[in-house]
Amino acid sequence: MFSKSKINEPGPKQGGEAAPRPTSETPMNAPKTTTDMPATAPKAKPPASVLSADLVIKGNLKTTGDIQIEGTVEGDIRAHLLTVGEGATVKGEVMADDVVVNGRVVGRVRGLKVRLTSTSRVEGDIIHKTIAIESGAHFEGSVARREDPLNPSGSSRPGGGQGGGSGPAAAATTTPPPPTQSGGPSSGGQS
Repeated sequence: MFSKSKINEPGPKQGGEAAPRPTSETPMNAPKTTTDMPATAPKAKPPASVLSADLVIKGNLKTTGDIQIEGTVEGDIRAHLLTVGEGATVKGEVMADDVVVNGRVVGRVRGLKVRLTSTSRVEGDIIHKTIAIESGAHFEGSVARREDPLNPSGSSRPGGGQGGGSGPAAAATTTPPPPTQSGGPSSGGQS
C-alpha cells in the first residue's frame, strides 16, 4: 500500500520514476560519502547534555561538549559550556570556557567567560578572563582575573604574583619585604 519511493519523491508521480531517480540518490552506495558526510557531520553541534532536576551525581564530570545541570553534582566539572540551572547545586570545582551560573555553586569557578545571573549563589573563588555579575547575584569569595584561567598552574606564573594563591594564607606569604632590607640581607637575620 505504501512504498518508500513514493514518500521520498517530490516530483510528479510516473510509472518509471523509480529507475531514473536512484542514480541521483546513490551517494549511500557510492564512495562519495567521504565528501558528503564530513560536510554535514562536523558542522552539526551536538546538543548540551542535560542533567535533570531529580538527578544526584557524586563524582567528577568531564566533557569537551556542553553540560546543563538542573540537579545536584558533588564533584568537579570540566566542560566547554557549563550552565548551572536555577534549582541546581554544584559542590566542587567548576572549569569551562563559558560558565553561566543561575543556581548554586559551592567551590572554585574557573572560566574564560563567567556569568553570574540574578538568581545565582556562588560560595568560592572565581578565576576568569572576563566576568559579568548581574544585579541580585549572591557571591562570597574572591575574584581574580587571569589571562589563562583554565590553567591551574597559571596561579604560580613567574612575574604574576598578584593574588596568585587561594585563601588568606597565600596572600600573607606574598607580602614583599621592606625596601631597606635590599642592601644587606645577610646582616639583618630577621625572619
